[in-house]
Amino acid sequence: MYTIREATVYDVETIRQLAHEIWWPTYSPILEAEQINFMLGEIYSHEKLTTQIDQGIQTFLLLSEDETPVAFASYSPRDDDPEIYKLHKIYCLPSTQGKGYGKILLNEIIGKVVEAGKTVLELNVNRYNNAKSFYEKMGFNVVSEEDIAIGPYWMNDYVMRKEL
Repeated sequence: MYTIREATVYDVETIRQLAHEIWWPTYSPILEAEQINFMLGEIYSHEKLTTQIDQGIQTFLLLSEDETPVAFASYSPRDDDPEIYKLHKIYCLPSTQGKGYGKILLNEIIGKVVEAGKTVLELNVNRYNNAKSFYEKMGFNVVSEEDIAIGPYWMNDYVMRKEL
């Protein structure tokens, strides 16, 4: 039994905790520990998440299994082109992977984008992340590659898109 709801600023610590539990097993095979620590601190700081939620910069969804949060995602219109929506984050606890929660969250966001009258959803995925195959199964295609500096580190990503 699962539920999905929009996160509020009162969920920031839950999102931070989930990110810390998910990022290590997800990224330690492809990134150095120092980079993971830096990026968690940069992307998932209490202040940054609170601002994103409070000011509506990103919409966060929390998926709970038996009332326990186990996955989250965030999305928004792109700053430079509001006709395109961007999936910023989608993460499930490793213990829940294979239960379909990623697909459920992604389909929930697709529904919200379509509801907003838009037809394109875009995301970035690390070029070495196994999640790329999940996105391909969900109908996303690689449209470009991007190298993004975050502090002293680089995110080497594919940009993937899905026409809705």
